[in-house]
Amino acid sequence: MVTLLADSGGGGSLDWSVVSAVNGLAGHLPHVVDSALAYLGEYGVPLASVLLLLWVWLRARKGADAPVAVAGVLWAGLAAGLALLMNIPVRAVVQRPRPFVDHPGRIDLLMDHQANGSFASDHATFTMAVAIGLLLLNRRYGLIGVGLACLEGVLRMFVGVHYPSDILGGFALAAATVLLLAPVAMAVLTQLTHALTRSSLAPLVTERGRGGRRSSVHAVGTDAPQDPPQDLAA
Repeated sequence: MVTLLADSGGGGSLDWSVVSAVNGLAGHLPHVVDSALAYLGEYGVPLASVLLLLWVWLRARKGADAPVAVAGVLWAGLAAGLALLMNIPVRAVVQRPRPFVDHPGRIDLLMDHQANGSFASDHATFTMAVAIGLLLLNRRYGLIGVGLACLEGVLRMFVGVHYPSDILGGFALAAATVLLLAPVAMAVLTQLTHALTRSSLAPLVTERGRGGRRSSVHAVGTDAPQDPPQDLAA
């Protein structure tokens, strides 16, 4: 298919100017620091997002509104996976070359990477989807997630594998996936987590165990007002 996003190769675009400046920092840092930041962007930050999700799940199980809070955590994780799946056809249609392909010899590629489609960034999509999902549940943890996603975006440019518009495209895809589908997803997942509290899987939802008190907090998108899960803010 025809490439919809492409740099001219002459280095005059804003996209190229930004990634060139950020990637250019690698030439002023020790090699060990470059390598550490590259692996942090490839594996470390996404892992931190997953660990944050697990931490919020553990906190969510502690309150009386645990079924709704756990449903929110479930949606954050599921939405991140769904956003990655949605990015597959986006990449196939756009077919944007990566910076190190567009500008051979002018990018300091800090780790081996496939020369596949650059738009949109999977790493940015995943980390921001987790962040926005958590932001719907708890402001503090959501902002931590947003910080991780922004760090991930900078690191992907630093490594030389994405343009800034690839990062912003991933953020936009994540936001659209999480926010547009949240009402339906939360309604379904809240019913599921309430049902699990009456089963042998109740400890996955609440520390109160099987038959724990039903939450008075309602799912996103229902007619009843929703209060934030206060126990998470502690």
